Amino acid sequence: MLYAIVDIETTGGYAANNAITEVAIVLHNGKHELKRFQTLVNPHISIPRYVQSLTGITDDMVADAPGFQELAPTIHEWLREAVFVAHNVNFDYSFLKHQLKAAGYELNCKKLCTVRLGRKVFPGLPSYSLGKLCRELGIEVSNRHRAGGDADATVRLFEMILEKDTQGHMQAMLKGRNKEQYVPIHLPVEQIEALPMVAGVYYFHDQKGKVIYVGKANNIRQRVCSHFSNNKPGKQKQEFLRNIYSVSHQRTGTELMAFLLECVEIKKLWPLYNRSLKKFEQAYGMYVYTDRNGYLRLIIEKRKKQLRPIYTFSWLMEGQNMLRKLVRSFGLCPKLCFIQKGDGPCEGVREKYCTGACEKQEGPGPYNERVERALESLHRELPTFTLIDQGRHAEEQSCILVEEGRFYGMGYLPADAVIPGFTGLKEYIQPYPENDYMRGLIYQYAARWPSKKITLQPDNLSAEPKINKFLS
Repeated sequence: MLYAIVDIETTGGYAANNAITEVAIVLHNGKHELKRFQTLVNPHISIPRYVQSLTGITDDMVADAPGFQELAPTIHEWLREAVFVAHNVNFDYSFLKHQLKAAGYELNCKKLCTVRLGRKVFPGLPSYSLGKLCRELGIEVSNRHRAGGDADATVRLFEMILEKDTQGHMQAMLKGRNKEQYVPIHLPVEQIEALPMVAGVYYFHDQKGKVIYVGKANNIRQRVCSHFSNNKPGKQKQEFLRNIYSVSHQRTGTELMAFLLECVEIKKLWPLYNRSLKKFEQAYGMYVYTDRNGYLRLIIEKRKKQLRPIYTFSWLMEGQNMLRKLVRSFGLCPKLCFIQKGDGPCEGVREKYCTGACEKQEGPGPYNERVERALESLHRELPTFTLIDQGRHAEEQSCILVEEGRFYGMGYLPADAVIPGFTGLKEYIQPYPENDYMRGLIYQYAARWPSKKITLQPDNLSAEPKINKFLS
């Protein structure tokens, strides 16, 4: 079998917006070195000063070197039929694959990572960085952080791995039985293997244990592995993979519960690499207040932390449409509800559904009664129900509770438990914050699986009118 042992130097840490400054390839047959290729590469961009100080490669040194486009045919010829071997193989491979593709060549090699192999063949060492691993194994390294010097050290390390690999770890990787080389370099593969194949939420942690990404899955292990199935050259992907040091998880009874818990955790933990759900906010709310003339006023405004809205909306138009429906259905004044603005005649009076409260032709008493009836109707339309589904294991069942149209929380009941009343059910429920997106997921699921939905009677349905609660 032919192995191409590779090391490169670059202008930065990810392939998409950086370039190669030096490349070394050593062809090896598993017994000894066959031939080598080594050259500086003109990156056609300035090399950052910190990279120059690390590698010793300056702009002047590469000024007369060939560009990658010129070298691409030779590099592709050397690599295309060999197993690609490198220390932290995904870094070198991502750069060369990206640069070769830009030059019109496809690279699709089997890969071997000497970091992963080193952990298997020489377990228990304090570090598996190239320099420290070579010191532990007595391998002399010269010309460190240059492609040729690091390639020579990797060759000697690879030969030692071949000699000491009595368990067949390398062959297992080559035959695809071991996907370890695709896992981020700092993430122990044992943590991946320990993940359950059930619904739940998973968390990627950085070196200090901080959560940097939260995801949901119907199959936790499969979904976690899918993050590593490609090696895109962009900065975000490469930094994301380099920063993953551990993974943890929470089981949930269903995929829907995983969706909901993911929303909650992202808003609570604000992970670095989560994007979309961070931005989701219930931006608007419907509020009620009494003006100085004694009239109840309904208004759609941006959320106010100090006031409780009657209902919340993602979009202004969504709230205005609901308010227009209430205005028409209960003969409310479009001016008092801020649907109509300006000093012109009231459209409601002209169309004969407003009785002139805005012009003081109707007193606050009868008008406010209609506002209260409108809010009571809105309240009655907001459902209270639970979704009963499978639990995390056979001895329990899961429960999602919606109270008066809002997601209240979720939890687990014994599998043989009779569904208790509304108050009794709350004893099993962990309350969570909610938003329109989460609410929509629950309603869609309830519509799809009506047999899992149980309508409940809120304990306070016949209590004081909701208008008092909103005004308090």
